[in-house]
Amino acid sequence: MTDGLQFRENGTFTILQLTDMHIGSEPWKDEDERTLSLAARLIAQEQPDLIVYTGDLIWSEGVQNPIASFRRAISPAIESGIAWAVVFGNHDAEENVTREQLMAIAEQQAGCLSMAGPSKLNGIGNYALAIVSSQADKAAAILYFFDSGATAPEMVGGYDWIRSSQVEWYRKLSKDYRLQNETALPALAFFHIPLPEYKECWELGAESGSKGEEVCCPKLNSGLFAAMVESGDVTGTFAGHDHDNDYCGTLHGIKLCFGRVTGYNTYGSLSRGGRVIRLTEGERAFDTWLALDEPSSLSV
Repeated sequence: MTDGLQFRENGTFTILQLTDMHIGSEPWKDEDERTLSLAARLIAQEQPDLIVYTGDLIWSEGVQNPIASFRRAISPAIESGIAWAVVFGNHDAEENVTREQLMAIAEQQAGCLSMAGPSKLNGIGNYALAIVSSQADKAAAILYFFDSGATAPEMVGGYDWIRSSQVEWYRKLSKDYRLQNETALPALAFFHIPLPEYKECWELGAESGSKGEEVCCPKLNSGLFAAMVESGDVTGTFAGHDHDNDYCGTLHGIKLCFGRVTGYNTYGSLSRGGRVIRLTEGERAFDTWLALDEPSSLSV
């Protein structure tokens, strides 16, 4: 847990989710410049308390200097002076850079709250942050961050899954928070690759948003969603990865949401933007809407 996040005096806490920026390599393309400009504009417009990057900040395959690309991708958050956090996607460390290297760079930057996380867990970037109450020096909400990996082992194929060690880490941490606070604090979770339950959520009838492509989730279900239902703290999860999906729907009391693709240097027919999430202290529900590269925001 990292200190520094707190509900405002009016009881709100706002998060801006940026996802799938796909910043390329030097010389920078016009699409990359548009992406960075959009990110800076959304940050200035929404004035969040926390910026969360949910993976694929960069292309790394075939890129000679992906570290330079990563520094470009996180520059709008650093320059804003607002706290920020990151989880990695399947394209961030495909070639010429590792997750460990990217996280080490992130941790050195102003405003970064990300952590590599326990070494025994799968992936880099499994950590939790507490949001402190506006009224007292105690946690009032929790944010969980998971490394959802990249590609699955060849014998399975497709995309990786959040592994059992990560699920058990979450179970224990959630239990510890509950014991410390004598109740299950409202919590959100962030990762790149959507859980298999995102499919079911759409099939049962999403509450808002659109689905323009198949849900690119893992073939295996490691039980993270079941653990969240049983633990009773997580009220919403936020993924990226699918550029033409931006829907939200509720399954077994948890709202499953896609962000809105932010980057122009990648596929997708949706208008570029970000997702805004607003928590209210003492409430388990939250509000969320899309902030688009257009004059007005679209509530979803």
